[in-house]
Amino acid sequence: MLYACPYSSPFGPLGLLVDGGSRLYRISFLESLEDDLPWVFRRYGDIAAKEAPAAEVSRQLDAYYQGRRWRFDLSLAPGGTPFQGAVWRHLLEIPAGETRTYRQLAELIGRPRAVRAVGRANATNPIPIVIPCHRLIGSDGSLTGFAGGLEMKQALLQHEARAQRTVP
Repeated sequence: MLYACPYSSPFGPLGLLVDGGSRLYRISFLESLEDDLPWVFRRYGDIAAKEAPAAEVSRQLDAYYQGRRWRFDLSLAPGGTPFQGAVWRHLLEIPAGETRTYRQLAELIGRPRAVRAVGRANATNPIPIVIPCHRLIGSDGSLTGFAGGLEMKQALLQHEARAQRTVP
């Protein structure tokens, strides 16, 4: 059984999709918690709203937004192909407050010519923020696509940079 749970972040509402064992499958950016959580239900079918399975995910997201946590210790179930999994695993290694280019990530996974494929894998990341796809930028340093929008991507990067400067 999967559970769709609302989460109110400082940068906008999120929908969390978890199973009974608190394994995280998806984070969705929502327009509003009241209007868009039903979309999460329709998209995944037989889902019951229950916040208890998402309690640990919510606790760790709270710590992230408060600047007290930069790496998540959660059970993740993003699915995807082996290539996507390799990209997502390498995204987890990018430190908070830092960025990498799509080209750099392609080189890290040993596929230097797969820059566009890295971009597609990044775009299909079902667990943004926790798998920090917002830390990938264009080779010219520009912000590029993000499911939550470029303003959200910039806000997340600024949050990490600001909070990193204040950590002793």
